[in-house]
Amino acid sequence: MSDQVQRRPLPHDFHPRVAELTMSSTDVSDGGTLPDAQVYAKGNSSPQIGWSAGPEGTGSYAVTCYDPDAPTGSGFWHWTVFDIPADVTELPAGAGTGGFEGLPAGAVQVRNDYGGRGFGGAAPPEGDGPHRYVFTVYAVDRAKLGPDADATPALVGFHLRFHSLARGQLTAHYEEQGTTGS
Repeated sequence: MSDQVQRRPLPHDFHPRVAELTMSSTDVSDGGTLPDAQVYAKGNSSPQIGWSAGPEGTGSYAVTCYDPDAPTGSGFWHWTVFDIPADVTELPAGAGTGGFEGLPAGAVQVRNDYGGRGFGGAAPPEGDGPHRYVFTVYAVDRAKLGPDADATPALVGFHLRFHSLARGQLTAHYEEQGTTGS
């Protein structure tokens, strides 16, 4: 994308303001380049993500990964997991992939835009410019958000809009440079 292309908004740009959660990751740095481990064709593994405890009244957490720059008109959901118990403040690397080891009991993952449950890594079109991969953690005001595992990420986002007490995010970038032939 050129500097003249307006950046697409993030889903929570349209949500009410809420308290801020502090996020951290041993795998993804805010503002940095998404590591190969989180790229679909190179590792396709969910990163380690940690967060500060939510405010009083937090009943659970949700974690999403979204690419607002995907050339779809609606972005691309790479990961949506919710009903993470309130006493959990970290997902280890790989919790959203493979056998889902490290995903807490009771957590629910819905289909990503690849069509599978769990994390699907970055795979922007070659030469499409840098894409943003926005990892967001939400503190939710109830233990069970409401949707089930057959919900879409959009429906989960609808519920998060009304039940988030706090939110934090990390944004990394990734680009498939492409090759120029001669």
